[in-house]
Parts: sequence; structure tokens; C-alpha cells
Amino acid sequence: MKVSIITATYNSASTIRDTLESVAKQTYSNIEHIIIDGLSKDNTLDIVKEYPHVEKVISEKDKGIYDAMNKGIRAATGDVVGILNSDDFYPHNNILKKVTEEFRIKKVNAIIGDILFVSPNNIKKVVRYYSAKRWKPSKFVKGYMPPHPSFFVYKKFYEQLGVYQIDYKIAADYELLIRFLATNQLSYSYIPEAIVHMRAGGVSNESIKSRYVLNQEIVRACKENGLNTNMLILSLKYVNKIFEYLPKIS
Repeated sequence: MKVSIITATYNSASTIRDTLESVAKQTYSNIEHIIIDGLSKDNTLDIVKEYPHVEKVISEKDKGIYDAMNKGIRAATGDVVGILNSDDFYPHNNILKKVTEEFRIKKVNAIIGDILFVSPNNIKKVVRYYSAKRWKPSKFVKGYMPPHPSFFVYKKFYEQLGVYQIDYKIAADYELLIRFLATNQLSYSYIPEAIVHMRAGGVSNESIKSRYVLNQEIVRACKENGLNTNMLILSLKYVNKIFEYLPKIS
């Protein structure tokens, strides 16, 4: 099973090395790492050149991160595709081995897992634990999605069901996951551990305005896929979100 990992970059010099190192050190050998760069003005591409495991680099103007991800998906030649952002990294060297074993043993179409948010300035400091243990497709209407960076799926489903809709500003990943896991009911398996570490922050959490835009797009995504929700229902998730910042009890 060949795994294609797609990383979209733009002026990512301060974080991309952690991403590259984490892929390069994976014990699973059949990996294709694709870098889609939006014409970075810093030395992102110089750092990428230091890592011979990277098989493809495309650097050209794009229409945003979802457009970049789509380019990576189309360029991928692997059986399975995973998205690893340029400020994310795998926490240990056996992540992709675990993912491929889960596909092989469970005979499913997709994999999800947990993610761990860390401090942007200290990646050893845990900020939040995002678990998919109790997630199920019916929770899309309540504003809950499985952690997008933990999502692996056979490439053939991007070809059959479509890629990210680039007219979404923030929630194209939410819409795609609804389309794959709810509307088309792809089978999936859950790996009960943080399979990606992610620096805290991001567009969807930058401000009250960005959260409002996110929720508007979630309502739209649900509607386009035959699910009913509204802004009031989505607002209730912020109460439960507090518990994600509490220490994880094993």
C-alpha cells in the first residue's frame, strides 16, 4: 500500500522542518511526500530541498490552501492519501505503519484518529487534546467533525466523490468530510491515539468573526449534503469544547 502525504506550504520556513522530519523518519517505507507551495517568499523551498524523501514539489500561485490540497491530491500516485499541514507533524515514527495496518486489518475505506494541539512556541507543551473517540457522522449537524489532519482515505474516493470545494473560506474540509463519511457513508476505523501533533491557532479560531464565518459555512455544508442544522445548534458546541482543554485522563 503506497501512502501519499500532501503538505501545502506558504512561507512555512519556521515550521516546515518538523513536518519534513516527521515524515522522513517514518518506519513505513512506501511513502510519497508531495509539497505544494504557493510561491513562498522565505526559504521554505530551500529547507524542502534538504530532504531527499520528498518526491514531488510544485511551486506556483494557487487560490488558497484547499486549492493547494487539491493539486496535491491530483498529483498523488498512492493508494491512500493523507494531509499533513506545514505546521503539523507526526508524534512518532510508526504512525503511517499503524495507519496502513488499520486499513489492512479492518478493511475500511478511511481512517480517523485523535490530534494533539501544542504551543506554537513550545511543541512539548500540550494546549488541547482533540479526540474522535465518541465522534460519529450524526454529530456533523452539531458542529463536530473528526480531526481533519488525522483523516486518511483511499485516493479513488477523491476521484469518485470529488475534492475540496475552493469557494469555502474555512470549512471546505468540513464539507468534504460530510460528503465522504455522512452522505456517502464511507466505512472508517478509529485509531485511539493522537496520530498528529498540531500547533495551536489557525484561521477558524482566530476571532469571533472567523468562528461566525466557520459556522455559516458549516450550515451551508450540511444543507448541501442533505443535513439540517442552524447557528443556534452549532453555538452549543463551544460549551463542550472547554473539556478539550482539560488534561486527558487515560
